[in-house]
Amino acid sequence: MSDPVPLRWTEWRPLEPGLCVTPASLAEIVDGGQSFRWWPRAEGSWIGQWSEHVIELRSHPGTTLEWRCPADQDDLIRDALPRYLGLDQRHVAAMRALPWRSDPHLRRAMDAFPGLRLLRQPFGETLLTFLCSATKQIVQIKQMVTLLAQRLGRPVSTCHSISDTLPGGLGWRLPTWEELANVSEVRLRDCLLGFRARYIRETAVFLASHPDWLEETRRLPYVDAKARLCELPGVGEKVADCVLLFGGGKDEAFPVDVWILKAMARRYGLEKWSPQHVAHFGRVHFGAYAGLAQQFLFAFERAAARAR
Repeated sequence: MSDPVPLRWTEWRPLEPGLCVTPASLAEIVDGGQSFRWWPRAEGSWIGQWSEHVIELRSHPGTTLEWRCPADQDDLIRDALPRYLGLDQRHVAAMRALPWRSDPHLRRAMDAFPGLRLLRQPFGETLLTFLCSATKQIVQIKQMVTLLAQRLGRPVSTCHSISDTLPGGLGWRLPTWEELANVSEVRLRDCLLGFRARYIRETAVFLASHPDWLEETRRLPYVDAKARLCELPGVGEKVADCVLLFGGGKDEAFPVDVWILKAMARRYGLEKWSPQHVAHFGRVHFGAYAGLAQQFLFAFERAAARAR
């Protein structure tokens, strides 16, 4: 057998002239709970994957965000990366529309994380990763997602048989829902999914028999899409909101977890409010782009806790 071929990378290139993203903001974008397939490198960059796209990003204070990828994926990444990072006028409109002029805490959070934005991920893949998230922290979710890719996924053709060691199962794509429908609950539990294995197994069987269901759901208005997602095993309101915000482009979704409950109680006086009422307040107060506001508040609250 011949020796594995080293993975050849492109040169580093600026993503978009004038696009400044601080290292702290980049860390929040790729490793702040939106996605679970990004890993830090010693040089200060981040390497990650969505679908079959493998990429590395880095940021220097005051400079443009830079990227590189496996050379064989250059054209693929060049076309897909702007959408994945939300480099469109919708983000510009969202930043202008958020009520930072009348909300001093929101403005403080936005000032603390310049360049923070929402990822635009594959809908079905986002559903799979967030079905792994129940009662787990980010590091644990990443472990489950890594095992799903390594044990049940397939190698990305351009990254197959390489000598480079990619972290976290990168170079292997996550299994599709059709593939998961043929995987037993026992094999899913081997990926450390615990009780989540049953939810993923039942969802996979359902989606395999309804191949257009996910795309039909993604195209529905937010309220209808959320109600439909909540019909799936293991999908509650928070998971549904995460899937719709990070994978479905529903910017009005306002996921509520422990950090957001703390933020809304501490900064907005919503003591002892239920998650449902906090989510409703968030959508009303922050408007059509409440999900982006949520990311700023989430990032700020975690940073404040680390500082304390």
